[in-house]
Amino acid sequence: MKTSVFVGTSVDGFIARRDGSLDFLSVGESKSNGFEEFMATIDAHVIGRKTFDWARGWLREHPGQWPFEKPVFVLTRHPGQLRIPKAAKCEAITGTPRQVIAILARRGFRRLYVDGGVTIQGFLRAGQIDRLTITRVPVLIGEGIPLFGDLPRDVRLKHVRTKVYPKGLVQTEYRVLPR
Repeated sequence: MKTSVFVGTSVDGFIARRDGSLDFLSVGESKSNGFEEFMATIDAHVIGRKTFDWARGWLREHPGQWPFEKPVFVLTRHPGQLRIPKAAKCEAITGTPRQVIAILARRGFRRLYVDGGVTIQGFLRAGQIDRLTITRVPVLIGEGIPLFGDLPRDVRLKHVRTKVYPKGLVQTEYRVLPR
């Protein structure tokens, strides 16, 4: 199983404002930042509850346009409380990162996109991320929801590539080295 992160941050390392707003990410918007190419490499999403709530908000603003094309698994401790929109290929899943990966592997998934701050942090702490692609948007927002939280030990990375886009986006891909 391969698990990847593809995420945008402010230069000061925030993935969202304190209120969850992502408005600053459009500051460095580029026609193509590699996201479509990345999406072609995965076969399912694993997201946290806050990312799921963001997607439900997107659906309210864009009726009939669920933002995910591939199956979505929402990590939640309360699966019965998850209200899944009819248009969504989505289901609740419960477990540790290792358990979630094992469950999805048994179901035939091989390449997961892990998204959402708390979810990314949990998978990193558990040593369950293989690849990180971080796109820094040319803006400082000062405070917000950080991409990385506390870690029990260093996470060693190997630089794969860095690409600079015309409007100032800087995208770096890393392979996470084994412990």
